[in-house]
Amino acid sequence: MSPAKGLLADTHVAQFTVTADATKKGDAKAQALKTAKAVKTGSTFKKKAKKIRTKVTFHRPRTLKTDRNPKYPRISAPPRNKLDHYQILKYPLTTESAMKKIEDNNTLVFIVDIRADKKKIKAAVKKMYDIQTKKVNTLIRPDGTKKAYVRLTPDYDALDVANKIGII
Repeated sequence: MSPAKGLLADTHVAQFTVTADATKKGDAKAQALKTAKAVKTGSTFKKKAKKIRTKVTFHRPRTLKTDRNPKYPRISAPPRNKLDHYQILKYPLTTESAMKKIEDNNTLVFIVDIRADKKKIKAAVKKMYDIQTKKVNTLIRPDGTKKAYVRLTPDYDALDVANKIGII
């Protein structure tokens, strides 16, 4: 490094510090005058009150929660009902014991979907065959299918309904 370059660098720094000191002095003087004026007029200084904490543990404040506003739907189509009344009632049972139930107990016997409950079975029978049911009994057979005994109200005859359906 040559002595000329070092000398130049030192003068540059010295000039910079001189200008910085001059601006600081001007700001300080202006600030002092401003404060003196405020004291003279008697304006009160507003000090921000410190919040009193009553608990020793800090909890994050609950901030604003906005509703979701998606740019596009995350699913393309609404899910369809997989258990409609055609899916619930699979077929009527036509065994000898089922025929005995029709004749003696005013009861129809259906094989139904394993996921169907008694209320859904009752609604499906009403919608499909337009008949009122008194009660529904269900059981799951050893082969894994669900059997439903649908007891009809006294104003419907199970034999007539079975003929209309095509069981007999």
